[in-house]
Amino acid sequence: MATERHDPTTGRVTTGHEWNGIEELDTPIPRVVLFFLTVTTLFAIVYWILMPAWPLGVSYTKGLLGIDQRTVVTQQVEDAAAARAAWTSRIAEASLAEIAADDTLMQHVRETGRTLFIDNCAACHGTRGTGGPGFPNLAAKAWLWGGEPETIAETIRIGINSTNEETRVSQMMAFGRDGILDDKQVRAVAAYVRSLSALPMSEADAAATEAGKEVFTANCVACHGEDGRGSTEAGAPDLTDATWIYGSSAQTVYSSVYSGRQGHMPHWEGRLSPVDIKLLALYVGTLTEGAR
Repeated sequence: MATERHDPTTGRVTTGHEWNGIEELDTPIPRVVLFFLTVTTLFAIVYWILMPAWPLGVSYTKGLLGIDQRTVVTQQVEDAAAARAAWTSRIAEASLAEIAADDTLMQHVRETGRTLFIDNCAACHGTRGTGGPGFPNLAAKAWLWGGEPETIAETIRIGINSTNEETRVSQMMAFGRDGILDDKQVRAVAAYVRSLSALPMSEADAAATEAGKEVFTANCVACHGEDGRGSTEAGAPDLTDATWIYGSSAQTVYSSVYSGRQGHMPHWEGRLSPVDIKLLALYVGTLTEGAR
């Protein structure tokens, strides 16, 4: 008959297992572990009884409390829609000027408009509306078609060079590629355009600005105006400010004159509701450079 062996240090019975001179003690499971095992088991049993828990093929056990998370979420969505309808109905009925004068509604514009902007516009214009190469900086207020809320809303609705029947249409001719100007004239007018913004330039470009002014007067004033400040009727940018859609380097401006430009903005009519377009138009008007 086997005799129990006791550890000489702790006095506890060993299991009889030994490894490298070390014997394993027959230590009982701590009571705190047993306590929590019991509590969690009881909790699981009670939960199974009270709450939906077990799948039954096409259905599941409903539980005595009858709580359904789908019903809860559906109710939450309905409550949120009802709360939203309280102010969206006011936005739908009010003019853009009336909304802009209402601090409460403008708070909704800033919150909901930001979400709409990030979801639909940030891919091109950036999350802060500062744009990038080929995409206008909306925070700079250098508007191609005008910065009034009604004008912005219309641009959002019909787009620019889009497939909408009412789309705004704008295109810069390819003066060099299509042979309207020779290379020397293209370089001269590009230098003159850069001089309108007082950009640094080489001595050669500086010397060419006078000739470039003549080329500009003969070919560019119809859209950009005699002073180069652009036209919101034609969607022609202001060439005298510090905001450049494609960049202000000598090579970039040369490329714009030589190859032309034709931007594109999709129309959002049919994809966004009239209320969402109002929210976006007003939100875009609140964007400022450096804002976070």
